[in-house]
Amino acid sequence: MVGEISREKIEGYSSAFEADSKNIVAMNAVARSDVREVALSRDVVSRVDHTYSHLIRTGKATAQGQTGRCWTFAGLNTLRIYAMKRLNLEDFELSQSYIMFWDKLEKANYFLENIIETRDEPLDGRLVMWLLANIVPDAGQWDMFVNLVKKYGVIPKKFMPETKSSMASRTMNSSLVAKLREGARDLRVMHEGGASPDEMRKAKACIVEDIYRMLRIHLGTPPKNFYWEWRDRDGEFHRHGKITPHEFYSEYIGFDLDSLVCLINAPTKDKPYNRLYTVQYLGNVVGGHEVRYLNVPIDVMKRAAAEMVRDARPVWFGADAGKASNRDLGVFDPEIYDYGNLYGTEFALDKSDRLDYGQSRMTHAMVFTGVDLDEEGATRRWRVENSWGDKVGDRGFYTMSDSWFEEYNYEVMVDRSYLPEELLKVLKTEPIVLKPWDPMGALAL
Repeated sequence: MVGEISREKIEGYSSAFEADSKNIVAMNAVARSDVREVALSRDVVSRVDHTYSHLIRTGKATAQGQTGRCWTFAGLNTLRIYAMKRLNLEDFELSQSYIMFWDKLEKANYFLENIIETRDEPLDGRLVMWLLANIVPDAGQWDMFVNLVKKYGVIPKKFMPETKSSMASRTMNSSLVAKLREGARDLRVMHEGGASPDEMRKAKACIVEDIYRMLRIHLGTPPKNFYWEWRDRDGEFHRHGKITPHEFYSEYIGFDLDSLVCLINAPTKDKPYNRLYTVQYLGNVVGGHEVRYLNVPIDVMKRAAAEMVRDARPVWFGADAGKASNRDLGVFDPEIYDYGNLYGTEFALDKSDRLDYGQSRMTHAMVFTGVDLDEEGATRRWRVENSWGDKVGDRGFYTMSDSWFEEYNYEVMVDRSYLPEELLKVLKTEPIVLKPWDPMGALAL
């Protein structure tokens, strides 16, 4: 049959494999070892360096557990640096479960609103199937984090600590998804029976109440206010008294969330540089700020991020953390594994091809808290604050080569003041709307 793998071809493959002794050595090594250990580059390992010319003082590494909350951990790790400075603290954490509670509730409402909006779309069409496959995930984006902080504020971790479900969310998520798919069915059945959107929203409110009850059971009660007092790093005692989550943010963090812009680097043909983009149905809060991306060349992204870190301002970013990385060493480097020599082949997709063909996308959010600049001010490597605990890397911190930044970093949040005037003008334009399944619609886990 045309196109089949013939017995003759297989014999040829086998003969060619056995003719090269390097293949036998590789096979024997991989039979007893993880292929990553076999392919680990000694040259890269020997140049691992966790020192930087510019370093931001941070707290201890945080741990997101068995969840996809890196984007909120990275967001709160960014904000806590400002809080630690104002409070004069050596270490500090904001409550991740508090943000998780409101994110789940808002995503449930957002999902059901999208079901109402797409009520005339076919159930088996790509859009509705996509919506039904992406219900209340742990994952998210920076603008979704901003929506939550603006609406609900933040609180110190001790006032809403982690629970079993916040640290290992799979079972909770399974129950939430089951209830929301049931709700989606009920709303579409109502529409088929002639119900108006207003009637559907009344029914939606009951479903959201069920979700709220389930979240209270799993995550606890988010406080409306709390009594705040602390002792700073110099031993001095401070007492504020009763305070709300919004008041705490305003007084002890005070960072202008609206000043940040999301720069992306998507060098694909369908996304010209210096244009603004958004993604259809990507969000969490109905009526909240939509996700917006400004696509720029990689050197623009690096320059803005480096200047912020040089000014002691942490930078939230999103990258494909699973590619060319080693947890034990705490390294992001495109040459960390020499798979080409191991397999006797070349891996030739560039960044554009990897996006177009599904080989890479933004999967994880972290924070830049250091950068190493050479004598001319060019970037050499980056210090990365992760949220995988303190048992990996340099007590939870990673080092990223500049070449890895170029290949696998997709977005950074930078202050508008670090952008040239011509890019600020682009921010005032209407964004190009991308399909929900576009690779730039990926969520950080």
